[in-house]
Amino acid sequence: MTLEVVSLGCRLNLSESESLRGLLSASEDLTVINSCAVTAEAVRQTRQAIRRARKARPNARLLVTGCAAEVEREALAAMPEVDGLVANTAKLDPRAWNVPPAPPAPHQAHTRAFVDVQTGCDRACTFCVIPQGRGPSRSRAVPAVLEDVARHLDAGAREVVLTGVDLTSWGGDLPGEPRLGALVAAILDTFPGLERLRLSSLDGIEIDRQLFELLSCEPRVMPHVHLSLQSGDDLILKRMKRRHSRADAVRLVERLRERRPEIAIGADLIAGFPTEDEAMHANNLSIIADLAIVHGHVFPYSPRPGTPAARMPQVAPATVKARAAQLREAVAAQRADWLHSLIGKPLRVLAERDGTGHADNFARVRLSADAVASQWQTVTPSQIIEGMLA
Repeated sequence: MTLEVVSLGCRLNLSESESLRGLLSASEDLTVINSCAVTAEAVRQTRQAIRRARKARPNARLLVTGCAAEVEREALAAMPEVDGLVANTAKLDPRAWNVPPAPPAPHQAHTRAFVDVQTGCDRACTFCVIPQGRGPSRSRAVPAVLEDVARHLDAGAREVVLTGVDLTSWGGDLPGEPRLGALVAAILDTFPGLERLRLSSLDGIEIDRQLFELLSCEPRVMPHVHLSLQSGDDLILKRMKRRHSRADAVRLVERLRERRPEIAIGADLIAGFPTEDEAMHANNLSIIADLAIVHGHVFPYSPRPGTPAARMPQVAPATVKARAAQLREAVAAQRADWLHSLIGKPLRVLAERDGTGHADNFARVRLSADAVASQWQTVTPSQIIEGMLA
C-alpha cells in the first residue's frame, strides 16, 4: 500500500476522502488523516487514529487535514507522529499536496454514493467550531454536482446521498441564490434512472417550498429526514443561537407526515448543554416521542475552544453523561416500536456488501446469504435481530 486515507467524522468527510484517494493516487508511502473536531471525543479519536496510523506504517509520510487540523492546529502539529498539516479549506486543491492537477479519477463503485454539494457555515451556533474548521459557506454549482452524480452512477451507484456542513444553505452564495429544492429537482430531472436520492442532515427552518414538496411526494426522494434539531427546549435553543423553536420542529414533522405518513425522522440532539436544568432536559427527552425520532444521533456536550458556550455555566460531566444515556434509551425505545411496526410489511431493500441493506426509510435489514450487493430485494421482515429487521 502506497496511499492510505483515514476518514473520521461526518459524511462530508467520507465524500472528500474519496476525492483525496483519486487526487493522491500516485503518491508513494503517504498516510492522510482526514480529521474531525465536532466534539472533544472526535479530537481524541483523531489523535488515536494518528498514533495508530504511525504504528501501522512507521516509514510513511503522515499528513493531517480536516477540521481538527484547523481547530487543533498547534496541538496536532506538535505530535511527533505528524509530518505536516494541510489546510481543510485547501485539501481538494492539488497545490496543497504538491501534486500535479489531474482529471477526476473514476469513483470507486459503491452501492450508496455520497456527493458533497456544500461546505463551510455562516451560522454562529454557540457550541460549534465547524466555522473555524471549514470557513464560510461555499456551494458547488449545479453543473459540477451533476457531473459528480454522473460519475457515481456510471460507477454503479444505485443511491446518491447529498451531503454538506449546512446542506440547506446550499445556493446562498451562487448567482440568483437558488435553494436546495432547485438542486434536488435538477438532479432528478437530469438522471431519470437514479432510483434513490437521500439527503443528509437538514436545518428544518431552511427547507424551502420546492424541497418540502419533493420530500413530501417524490418517490425517488427517500422518506427519511434527518433534522439538525440539537434540543427540544426553547430556551436552550436560544442559548445555542439556533433559529428554530420546538414548535417549528413539531409543525414541520406534522406537515411532512400529513403528506407522507411513512416518513422516518432522524435528529441530532445534544445532552447537557450549558445551563440545562432538569426541566430543560425533560423537554429534550419528550421531543423524541413528540417527533417519533427513530434515527437519533446523541452527542454529550463538550466545550469547544473559542466558542461562546464554553464560557457559559457548565453542567457537571457526570450529569451530561447520564442525560446522554437517557436520550439514547428514549431513541432506542422509539426505534424498537417503529421496527416492530414494520414486521410483516414488504420493504424495498438495496443490498450492500456486508449482507445487510437499507429500506427506503433507512431501516437496516439483514438479508439472505445469497444477496448480491447493489441489487434490490423485497423483504417482508418477521423479527428483529440485533437492532435490524430480518
